Amino acid sequence: MRVAATEQTQLPAVFLPVSTTSRESVSDDQSADNGSYVVVARRYRPRDFTQLVGQDHVARALQGAIETSRVGHAYLFTGARGVGKTSTARIFAKALNHPDGPTANPDSESDVAQAIDSGEDVDVIEIDGASNRGIDEIRSLRANVGVRPSRSRYKIYIIDEVHMLTGAAFNALLKTLEEPPEHVKFIFCTTDPEKIPITVLSRCQRFDFAPVESDKIVQRLREIVEAEDNTVEDEALELLARRAAGSMRDSQSLLEQVLSFSDGHLTADHVHTMLGTADDQRLHRLAEAMADRDASAALSQIDEAIAAGVDAGRLAEQMLGYFRDLMAVAVGCEASLMRYAAASMHGSLGELAGRWGLQTVLAIVGLVDETLVRIRHSVHARVLLEATVIQVCHLPDLQAISDLTAAASGAGGGKSAGEKKKRVAVASSSPSSAAMPTSAVPSSSTSPAAGSDAKVRVDSPAAPSGDHRAATSATASVAAGVPSGTPPVNSGSTAATSSQPAPQSQAVPSGGVATAVATPPQSEGAENSAAANESTTSTDGYPLISGDEATSSWSQVLQEMDPMTATLAKAAERVDSPEPGVLRMIFPGNSGLAFSRCQMPEHKEEILRTLSRVTGRRATLQFEATAVKKIEPVAAAKPKNKNRMQRMREIQANPLVQSCVELLGAEIVRVDTPRG
Repeated sequence: MRVAATEQTQLPAVFLPVSTTSRESVSDDQSADNGSYVVVARRYRPRDFTQLVGQDHVARALQGAIETSRVGHAYLFTGARGVGKTSTARIFAKALNHPDGPTANPDSESDVAQAIDSGEDVDVIEIDGASNRGIDEIRSLRANVGVRPSRSRYKIYIIDEVHMLTGAAFNALLKTLEEPPEHVKFIFCTTDPEKIPITVLSRCQRFDFAPVESDKIVQRLREIVEAEDNTVEDEALELLARRAAGSMRDSQSLLEQVLSFSDGHLTADHVHTMLGTADDQRLHRLAEAMADRDASAALSQIDEAIAAGVDAGRLAEQMLGYFRDLMAVAVGCEASLMRYAAASMHGSLGELAGRWGLQTVLAIVGLVDETLVRIRHSVHARVLLEATVIQVCHLPDLQAISDLTAAASGAGGGKSAGEKKKRVAVASSSPSSAAMPTSAVPSSSTSPAAGSDAKVRVDSPAAPSGDHRAATSATASVAAGVPSGTPPVNSGSTAATSSQPAPQSQAVPSGGVATAVATPPQSEGAENSAAANESTTSTDGYPLISGDEATSSWSQVLQEMDPMTATLAKAAERVDSPEPGVLRMIFPGNSGLAFSRCQMPEHKEEILRTLSRVTGRRATLQFEATAVKKIEPVAAAKPKNKNRMQRMREIQANPLVQSCVELLGAEIVRVDTPRG
């Protein structure tokens, strides 16, 4: 007897008896008689392509591959949990190993089909990747791949959660996966395809399973409830479908939980009680309290909800869904695009969205989402939720602020062309009045005579439109009757009075910037003095720059200049004035970038404007570049390398780098030492 027992245990696995009854197809009576209960998710699992819910694109592709004899050797099914990946793999295996040959519509009543459904078929091997993830398991699989199937056409390996395999295991599988025997098929299922090596992905046909739509989940749940001889409210099914978030298996598990709680009739209250959730009306009352800025009433609503059995974390999740629908309504979406609240709440949400405004709703969505992240890592969910609700109650009216900002921007940008031209015409780049003698600036009571014809001319390059303060100051001066660009006068001149004639038009030197100059009239004695100084004075009365002034004041001009322009101007070897009124900048021949950039209008205007402000002189610019000198290589001592901190400090002090940090929000990551 002992020998017989030993021989029986050593029989090949192919001769072991196979159950011909699928566990998924066990009836309720059989389950009760055997004392074993099969859960709803397994009893109502799809057994052919026609029963597959929400994955029509996958079913059609696989059926087409069978009908056209284009079946690949490896498939990858990806998607969230409970969307039908493993069920589809079993259906596909039944279709390939059908007793009469591959078929797109397999018979689920055959012995092979029932063995596959129960996971007991010898030719369809299901492997859990999470518990068989090492290289030893894959080596064993490779050793068995060459063994032909026992009774079916193909030997099919279904590896669930394949992303859990180790890197070594994937590498060991590559060769077999690329060139498997003709009788072997691989079907991989995973919820995280990003963890699978690209070398494996490229060897598989990939099918992405989409989340199941709520309407299809509701329809399937209704069929199950009717099959279980129960009744149900539509709202209860919608709540279950929403909570499942696209997972058919999750919805069926929740349904089974509620079926155990109810007495044969499922209601929405049963669902809320079992799941610890709040109904739409309770959520709406909480939202109204927050819209009224009544923090006390909002906290009372939270307290009532928790006392009724609502979990604080679930309430926060429902709030996020509620404000998502509120956001959709705020941008004009119909009730069909609401995903969390009932369609009957569309009107109430529209009224609330009008009170809050889109910008405020968007801010609330962000706050609630951050709270959910914190709740998942805290045991004080209620405190965090209440703090968030109070914060929402004290939010400013962000929509009103946004509207005011938009209105201000529109008003600023909507000025007429005439107003803009006027603002440019009165903008002056002459020295500021603060640097001028007091006698040179007329008092506010001294205005040009009525009908005076002061001429204004804009020469190239024009005044920069960005100099808003200069334009504003000049406009105010003209309105008050004070010339904004009044130049300093010579010692022999006197201040203008109301009895003197109107200012006369003045010429602007070539190369100057946009200016509006009204020179006060001078007395006869002053005219003689001005004639004596005509050789060093511009036609508008401003002194012209000379060579000594250009050289001595250049350092101060660089300091007062815009940092970006100053960096470019520092590249000049020297500056001089070959003739009165001309500032010449001489660049080395190898400074092509700085030489060209300084000639751009915005940098030329900045140089002239700063020079005029510092020296009180007028000038035009000339640019010259010296020839590049060929320097013979001289053996010189190698300079001492600067340490990393010194280089970092120099880079941080560079105006160009500072501008990038301020304007672009850049960050200095490292400083590389120049090679050579």
